Amino acid sequence: MDARLRRVNKEIADCKNDKTSKVSIELVDNSPYHLVGSFDGPEGTPYEGGHYEVDIIIPESYPFQPVKMKFITKVYHPNVSSQSGAICLDILKDAWSPVLTLKSTLISLQSLLCSPEPNDPQDAEVAKHYMTSRSSFDETARYWAVTYAGAPRKSEQGSKDVDAEVAMAGLEKAHVDRFEALGFERAKVIDVLRRLNYRGANVPKISEDRIVEELLK
Repeated sequence: MDARLRRVNKEIADCKNDKTSKVSIELVDNSPYHLVGSFDGPEGTPYEGGHYEVDIIIPESYPFQPVKMKFITKVYHPNVSSQSGAICLDILKDAWSPVLTLKSTLISLQSLLCSPEPNDPQDAEVAKHYMTSRSSFDETARYWAVTYAGAPRKSEQGSKDVDAEVAMAGLEKAHVDRFEALGFERAKVIDVLRRLNYRGANVPKISEDRIVEELLK
């Protein structure tokens, strides 16, 4: 058994024996080099109550080269691509150290959900949303947690007439309705308002003429 396999097997066993961290690792197709890690969303965040899965690839030179990780579960977060699940985290790149483990890296991902770094984003549009209107961002992140991660829906959410496309984009339904009423397709309105970050304090800074100009392109 080579050193990489011994190391990975030990880490998987250690994770299974640790009942306090609530981080789990499972093999994909019985391969010790392709794994799925999972953990619960941190308490006190929009991700609370959700369960998040991460795809893990062990490189040939592990542990001297960082593991490759990306979210399988869709996450609305500045440091996670909302499209691909790619993650921007220093320990997955140049700050990696052989003393880090699969478990400690997954715990770092869990911590990243608590403490976004919008100035070093993986998803620039989500980062703009976070910095423009934190309350609106939290609502959108929570909606994604309910939709994709199985988080429980809050009672007040259940009573709302939620437009899924608008909620996913973190926009106000009234704003979308206004431009749709001008004759533009709803999907295009949502796309343009999302790209322009038409949220919170940014709304009065973006003229309707600018939006219409983008919609006409």
